[in-house]
Amino acid sequence: MTFRVRKAVFPVAGLGTRFLPATKTVPKEMLPVVDKPLIQYAVDEAIEAGCDTLVFVTNRYKHSVADYFDKAYELEQKLEKSGKSELLSLIRDVLPRHVRAVFVTQAEALGLGHAVLCARPVVGDEPFAVLLPDDLIWNTGHGALRQMTELAERESASVIAVQDVPREQTRSYGIVATRDFSGRHGEISAIVEKPKPEVAPSNLAVVGRYVLSGGIFELLAKTRPGAGGEIQLTDGIAALMQKERVLAYRFEGRRFDCGSRIGLVEATMQFALDHEDLAEPTREFMRAALAR
Repeated sequence: MTFRVRKAVFPVAGLGTRFLPATKTVPKEMLPVVDKPLIQYAVDEAIEAGCDTLVFVTNRYKHSVADYFDKAYELEQKLEKSGKSELLSLIRDVLPRHVRAVFVTQAEALGLGHAVLCARPVVGDEPFAVLLPDDLIWNTGHGALRQMTELAERESASVIAVQDVPREQTRSYGIVATRDFSGRHGEISAIVEKPKPEVAPSNLAVVGRYVLSGGIFELLAKTRPGAGGEIQLTDGIAALMQKERVLAYRFEGRRFDCGSRIGLVEATMQFALDHEDLAEPTREFMRAALAR
């Protein structure tokens, strides 16, 4: 099996209830971290990994995600006439010319596994990536997905991103057990969705990056609703493990859970500290705030 990953799936149909009332009209994927929305960071990561087809699984109400990646003719004309070339390039470069965006609708909120299954008509039987924009991964080297695609291509296997979490938090994650874990990866021997700490097989938690064989679509189509009455991607991965190897990969970088308010705040602080224009003012503000 050759793992050449060219398509990336972004499940963005969630309601974002943790951020109400902001997400009453603004999708959580469009919430900004400094000067870019969460979805842009995930898209940039996918493009860096070599993906040229981006599949957004959305719902019928989330027009702003599609609008963001569409051309803004009136705004571009105004910026061009004003000679604001730097700002013009910012809005024109949200997607490179060789990258296409495809939007598919998840008619019902039936879980992450179902959302991924909705992308099947676009992805076909190819290996593909899944990125959850809520999980913003910061690093100073290659992005997490590029690290994973390189491993997938080298090992000809599906790859799931994992990180260590405190055992008391296992009930919030999919948890994996591995065999022969060395360096940063190992083969998954078991995967369980949100187990209680006392029965969790490890404290290696699945986070929002996946490189998957196209064979998972057939398995997801047969998957019955599991935890929460939803079709769980975890259950599809467990079925895939019966047919082929699936690897866990402890990525380089720091993950921010931007599906939570504190995670979004922490990410904003980290990215501001890395920003050429904002780093020093941010440090000054933080020092002053901590001195109060």
